[in-house]
Amino acid sequence: MTFDVIVIGGGPAGQSAALQLLRARRSVAVVDAGHPRNARAAHAQGFFTRDGTPPASLLEISRAQLEKYGTLEWVEGEAVGARGGIDAFEVELAGGRGLAGRRLVLATGVRDDLPEVEGLEPLWGRQVFHCPYCHGYELGQGDIGVIGNSEMVVHMAELITEWGEVTFLPFGFVPAPEQVAAMEARGVRVEEAALVRLEAGPVAHLADGRALKFDGLFAASRVWPASPIAEALGCRVEETPMGGMVAVDAMGATSVAGVFSCGDAAKQPHSIALAVGQGAFAGAAVHRSLVF
Repeated sequence: MTFDVIVIGGGPAGQSAALQLLRARRSVAVVDAGHPRNARAAHAQGFFTRDGTPPASLLEISRAQLEKYGTLEWVEGEAVGARGGIDAFEVELAGGRGLAGRRLVLATGVRDDLPEVEGLEPLWGRQVFHCPYCHGYELGQGDIGVIGNSEMVVHMAELITEWGEVTFLPFGFVPAPEQVAAMEARGVRVEEAALVRLEAGPVAHLADGRALKFDGLFAASRVWPASPIAEALGCRVEETPMGGMVAVDAMGATSVAGVFSCGDAAKQPHSIALAVGQGAFAGAAVHRSLVF
């Protein structure tokens, strides 16, 4: 069987794209490896009508709704390769199965390359976060630390003062005097001693021996598409200050005819709400490409 569309990635963007296509009575295969980026988050915040719902529950609800459409095949597995061209794509799954499709939607999400702070990784998504719009309110206007590993984090620290009392913790980056002045003008306390390690709490241990307790921490990771399939197909991947993303046009089309991309892999910034909207738009664009 040749599907009208193969969607690689069963997260919010992929499911949203699939919904538009299923409602257009197109045959759709959704390939889902089952490793959502936000798996550690207890709740998804800031999503219309579902504020505070566990991310896994959102995906379960959505999948159950998609499965009511008779032209869906949900494939649990990992897509490890893809080749071909418009109207004749082939996707290879781990284990050897192959799928054929006329169009591809890459909704693979991203992987986070975290600052190499000792103790950070186990706290990521639980006590160390990347998005204040997703997690800032729950910190109750308390004490918030920002891990200062790059110039980009200066702007983050200034913004996060909307959610609490902010301390900038240098880690491999020393802000210039004018950057310090800008942060202090926004009420940020800028530490001179470098961050050495983190522990649960969260607690930040500094080079001068002090330990600072926070209600939460924010860090800027660098992100890259979670799957190499885009590059394997020849899609252009561009580097941005936040990392790499699949380059798409206004319709979500990549540089390869018949291949579209949406969600975190193709757009910045990142949130469930934004991914759902981008997926819906991409799904409609894919449908139009099949018609016209």
